[in-house]
Amino acid sequence: MATRRILYVCQEITPYLPENELSSLSLEMARQMQERGCEVRTFMPRYGCINERRNQLHEVIRLSGMNLIINDNDHQLIIKVASIPAARIQIYFIDNDDYFARKSIMADADGKQFDDNDDRSIFFARGVLETVKKLRWTPDVVHCHGWFSAIVPIYLRKVFYDDPVFRDVKIVLSLPDDRFEGTLSEDMRSKIEGEGIADENLEILDTPSYENLYRFVIDYADGVIATSNAADPALLEYAKSKGKRVLEFASPEQAETFDNYKRFYEEL
Repeated sequence: MATRRILYVCQEITPYLPENELSSLSLEMARQMQERGCEVRTFMPRYGCINERRNQLHEVIRLSGMNLIINDNDHQLIIKVASIPAARIQIYFIDNDDYFARKSIMADADGKQFDDNDDRSIFFARGVLETVKKLRWTPDVVHCHGWFSAIVPIYLRKVFYDDPVFRDVKIVLSLPDDRFEGTLSEDMRSKIEGEGIADENLEILDTPSYENLYRFVIDYADGVIATSNAADPALLEYAKSKGKRVLEFASPEQAETFDNYKRFYEEL
């Protein structure tokens, strides 16, 4: 398969959030694939700590305004966009006041994870896929980077599987160093089932820990890339045991790393 179109669904991207392994690689993947002749679309949440004026975010009216029902409540989907001139790429932002107006990313000032992080991740996943449909842009590969994007594969396989935009898409999942402690909401399974998704594998989300969330979504991925040297080795072994194509970690500093990414996409 000659990969031409790649959709990156990212938890964090620099320069909109502080530079770290996760946010830096999100930018670099998009930039490097574009330089290799791919057409790229990149999405992230519009967290409240992102300065819209300084980063020149603006709303895309034709894509905004849809209401998504999450946990029986209506939430308006707002789409914003900004450019990174140095990388010559655009970033699309998923926004909603209920979920993303707060000034922190995943946890409060005391380091406590937000109770609604599961709802926020479901909204983000739905928002990205509904927006890509509106763009009428058909990706060859959807690459999910960061646990907050991990709901996307189940939607692609169970909700949007017959949509012409996503019917033939290949799913790649990063395994970064992004562990969270404890669990997400104990109602997470029922919320996903409430979206019309019936799947026996959902029982693993009765305890929605970091490990269980990743084990759940690995089952729906075509390939897994270790994007950190500190990626969970047990999850990598799980991916291999499930017959998934796995690309071991290689430093983004190495010239051939992104050539290997592109080859990995094409061999799925």
